Amino acid sequence: MHKRATRTGAGRHRKQSVSPTTKGRVALVAVATGAASTAGAGGIAVAEATNAEVQAQPQIELAADAAPVLSNETPQILAIAEFKPMANLNEQINKAIQYNQERVAADLAARAPQVAKPAEGAFTSPFGPRWGTNHNGIDIANSIGTPIISVMDGTVLESGPASGYGNWIRVQHEDGSVAIYGHMETLDVAAGQKVTAGQKIAGMGSRGFSTGSHLHFEIHPDGKTPVDPVPWFAQRGITIS
Repeated sequence: MHKRATRTGAGRHRKQSVSPTTKGRVALVAVATGAASTAGAGGIAVAEATNAEVQAQPQIELAADAAPVLSNETPQILAIAEFKPMANLNEQINKAIQYNQERVAADLAARAPQVAKPAEGAFTSPFGPRWGTNHNGIDIANSIGTPIISVMDGTVLESGPASGYGNWIRVQHEDGSVAIYGHMETLDVAAGQKVTAGQKIAGMGSRGFSTGSHLHFEIHPDGKTPVDPVPWFAQRGITIS
């Protein structure tokens, strides 16, 4: 009886077993390799397209890359005065303010009228004989309270009650003439006060010997003797009518 000789492992195909862990690692490497290949191809395509676009754009030279422009001109040196605090600054400011105020006042005075009409209203009575006596002025009628105006610059000599006038105001002008205003309802100035041409000095009324609200106005060029105010105003460019 012969025994069959056996060879260990001869002529047999042993099945190789692979663990699940190893399979997973192989699969992961394959996926990663494919992804890298895909990304690499896409990256190359994007790079080529970008390079072509850059080459198609006009080339711009940056200022930093440009050659510097040198000037042959000599730099100008500015002389700056040394700062020195101004002495008596407040005093000089006050003087400047005062000068400006005086300049404004002088300008206003130059623009102001030299002679003004004494009141607005109806010319009702002229200078001359009237009712057996001499009417030494003119009458201008209007409603009670109508402004009475100083005809020229001057100083108020009197302001208050007077016989026949009810209330009166006497103003002496710089040229020595005197103006008289009568029958006023209200008085806005006092004796000794300075007034200017065009300034309101009273309100029209009917005080004293009067038949209605009006202004009685007289002008005494020499300070004593009354003259007809109509031609006196006309010589100064003012019409009374």
